[in-house]
Amino acid sequence: MIGKIVTGKSFRGCLQYCLHDKIADEKKNELVMKDRAEVILYNHCFGNDMELIQQFNEVRRLKPKLAKPVLHVTLSLGKGESLPMHKLAEMARDCAHDLGFENNQYVAIFHKDTEHPHIHIVANRVGYNGKTVSDSNNYQKIAKLCRKQELKHELKQVLSPNAFLPKELRQYQRLDERKEKLKTDIKMSLAVSKNYEQFEQKMKALKYDVIKMRGIAFRDQQKVYTKGSEVGYSLATIEKSLAQKQLLKMEQKPDSIKPRFNDEKQSLQSLHHEPERQAQKVGLPVIDILLKPSDEFVEGINPSLLAEERKRRKKQRHRHL
Repeated sequence: MIGKIVTGKSFRGCLQYCLHDKIADEKKNELVMKDRAEVILYNHCFGNDMELIQQFNEVRRLKPKLAKPVLHVTLSLGKGESLPMHKLAEMARDCAHDLGFENNQYVAIFHKDTEHPHIHIVANRVGYNGKTVSDSNNYQKIAKLCRKQELKHELKQVLSPNAFLPKELRQYQRLDERKEKLKTDIKMSLAVSKNYEQFEQKMKALKYDVIKMRGIAFRDQQKVYTKGSEVGYSLATIEKSLAQKQLLKMEQKPDSIKPRFNDEKQSLQSLHHEPERQAQKVGLPVIDILLKPSDEFVEGINPSLLAEERKRRKKQRHRHL
C-alpha cells in the first residue's frame, strides 16, 4: 500500500478532479472511464462538487490568512488487491484520526480507473473551532498509517523510506530515482563549471530551481524539494569542489611551472660544476675532490653529529699534549 499527502490552495480544483470523470483527449472529449469516481464517505459535509466547494470555503474563512487549507490524501492498494467499500470507508476514518482531521470536513472518493484501486480523501485543514491541522511530519505520518493499514487489512507490505522504518528493517535500501538523477545532474554541472555562478546556471538549464540560503536545495520540474545534503552535495561540499578546481587550474598554468623548472635546472648545473670550482680553489685534481668525503653528508649521518665528533677528538689531542 502506498500513501501520498499534499496540501493545496484550491478546493475547487481538487474536488472537481476527484469527483469528475477524467478526460483523456479534450479535443475529442474522450473519457478514461465513465463513472470512475464513487463517494464512499462524507464527514460534516454533503452534496455534489459545487455544494462541497461552497461548504469547505465557508469554514475556510475562519482562517483567512492560511495559504493552503486543502489536505489531499491518496491511498493506493497494490496491483490485484481489493477491499469492500465499507473497509475502504473504515480506512478513510482511520486516516482522518491518525492525521488529526477526524472532526473536520472531509470527503472520501473511490477511483477505479487504474490497475491500483485507490481512494482520495479531500479534507479541510481548518476546523469549526478555527484551528488548523498541522502539516508537519506529513510523510512520516502517512508512512506509519500505511504500515498499520497493511497489517489491519492483510495487504501486501511495502517498504517505506528508511527514516520511517524500525531499526531492524533499515538494512533494506530503497533506490530513489529522483534523488539519483539530481545527484548525477549536480555532479555533471560541477564538472563543467568554473565557479558557483556557472554551476547555478547549469542547474537552472536542467530545469531545477536553486534555493541558496545557509545551505542549498533544489526543486525539480515536479516541484519536489530536495536538500543538497540529502544527495551528498551540501553547499560547503559544492563550494569546496569549485575552489579545488580553481586551485588546481592555477597550479597547472605554464607561467607558474616554467620559473620553477628553470630554478631546478640552474641548481643542477651548479651542482655539476661545483667539483671543478673546488679543485681550482685548493689546487688539487678534480678526481681528488670527487673522492673526498663530504663534511655535510656521510652515509646519511647527521652533519651536527660529525661536528661534535671532531670537537671531541680535538679536545683529546689537547689533553695528550
